[in-house]
Amino acid sequence: MRDFLIILLGLDMIAVVAVLLTGALGMTTGADPRRQNRLMRWRVGLQAVAIALVVILLLSSR
Repeated sequence: MRDFLIILLGLDMIAVVAVLLTGALGMTTGADPRRQNRLMRWRVGLQAVAIALVVILLLSSR
């Protein structure tokens, strides 16, 4: 179970970085602001999932 959570956390962190870079690069090129807002909302959601996974991992290690 712990290994599965660690893998999920790693995948989530990769997704956060991908969305962050996509949004940041889009802002520099003057892309659609609505799309950039949507990407940043996705980033916040993915970061919330990452924090939840870290908390679950910390609680399960006791």
